[in-house]
Amino acid sequence: MKKFWTILAIAVAAAAILLIVFKDNIFGNKKTEEPMMKNTAVVVVDELYDFIDGSLACQGAEECVKNSAAFLSGLEGVPILYTCDYHPANHCSFVGQGGPWPPHCVQGTRGGEIADELKPFVSEELVFLKGDDPMLEQYSGFEGHNAAGQTMGEVLEVLGIENVIVIGIATEFCVRNTAEDLLKAGYKVTIQENCLACVDPQGHVDAIAAMKGEGIIFTGSPAPVF
Repeated sequence: MKKFWTILAIAVAAAAILLIVFKDNIFGNKKTEEPMMKNTAVVVVDELYDFIDGSLACQGAEECVKNSAAFLSGLEGVPILYTCDYHPANHCSFVGQGGPWPPHCVQGTRGGEIADELKPFVSEELVFLKGDDPMLEQYSGFEGHNAAGQTMGEVLEVLGIENVIVIGIATEFCVRNTAEDLLKAGYKVTIQENCLACVDPQGHVDAIAAMKGEGIIFTGSPAPVF
């Protein structure tokens, strides 16, 4: 019986996601869609306050958020998925627990919130949390889960997505890992280059070069000079 209710909850969540994404078509308000955006979704990686102006503020983060908001506002009928660090206070990646990073994106704090400029584009069913297991580091948003327990891969499959545009923070860590996992899963991956921020400028440059070598496409204006 428990398995039945779990399956039912996932099915209801999937239906809700489809309704959110395709509501304009369903209710007769269909807008013109650019051919290149067909079967496309956008993944926004970790544009959270601790990476913008908090304990782990990244270089170019404020410009990244500004450009991301402008980019998202120009989209119509495209699913927008968010990945978010969602750490417990004792997460293994924190310095106090022997990890490399200062405490960041702790559950229930401002540092873990999505930037205000991007909140108008948020649908709860399309927010994927990662790093909520205190003993597990997760850079890739592809490993995250939404409130219904669905993974990003499961939701992309429900939506019939083939192409994914990735934007966010930080280029050489969570953006790269998310993009690479999407590529391994068979998606065509494009990164909007002016919607990135980084921990280290050289790491940013090296990560872009590596991803291009793997077949990930970069578009938009050149990477910002940090």
